[in-house]
Amino acid sequence: MPAQDGNSPPLVSFIAGGVGGGVEAMATYPFEFAKTRVQLRNQSNTPSPKNPFLVVSQVFRNEGYRALYKGCSTLVVGSIAKDGVRFLSFDAIKKSFADPETGAMSPLRNLLAGMCTGVIASTFAVTPTERIKTALIDDARTAKRFKSSLHALRLIYQEYGLLGMYHGYAGTTLKQAGATAFRMGTYNILKDYEKSRDISQSTFTNFANGAVAGIVTTYATQPFDTVKTRSQSAKGASTIDAFRSIIADEGIRGFWRGTTMRLGRTILSGGILFTVYEQVAAILNPLFI
Repeated sequence: MPAQDGNSPPLVSFIAGGVGGGVEAMATYPFEFAKTRVQLRNQSNTPSPKNPFLVVSQVFRNEGYRALYKGCSTLVVGSIAKDGVRFLSFDAIKKSFADPETGAMSPLRNLLAGMCTGVIASTFAVTPTERIKTALIDDARTAKRFKSSLHALRLIYQEYGLLGMYHGYAGTTLKQAGATAFRMGTYNILKDYEKSRDISQSTFTNFANGAVAGIVTTYATQPFDTVKTRSQSAKGASTIDAFRSIIADEGIRGFWRGTTMRLGRTILSGGILFTVYEQVAAILNPLFI
């Protein structure tokens, strides 16, 4: 989330955040697909490549280009909801954390506001859509039961009930709380630093700040993402079972499996998300203010 000035109406924050989230999800999905494939348990004795481009090319050769976008629609819908809720929630939450006298937000207050925002986004948008997306990707390489996102939703609900949509909730929420806090904290620190040195804010600086924030966020929250992915496979697993399976398969290093793939996405997604948000907000603000 950018360090907003609080001038955007709630509806503008929601729309601009949703548009930014949808655009970045579509643009970077092949990296998300590759990352998820690597994190899921290998069903054969054939070692899986760690290079995201090798994963993408291998899937393209063996399964066709459509396989690379398996679960994409779910992620796009989830990203629109997630980032819309994120920006909207952060605007409201940061007012509660702002200094009562000056209205200023310290780095720690920004982090706390970001963590709260991440919990809200995970509960109402991220966990259910991530569950479907991950199950679709896992199913495509194994049983191939799911015909579409809606079909997967129906089967998961029939077999596991509503709670089945929240497999991996703990890991997802920890990841979202940490990711939102680190992403916003880093972005705000960079933006405040630039403002203090009269560095003008432009599309380039927004994109660069978002990319750096993406790198920091990835390394800080990768273990949560790996546990979440294992929990949300087609068969589903508890957070504790997912944790144990990672330790058993690969040890501590296994928690950072898929980092390269995720970096490929988060560097681009951070830049795209913040840039699109700023542009859409600039267009909409005059219409609502």
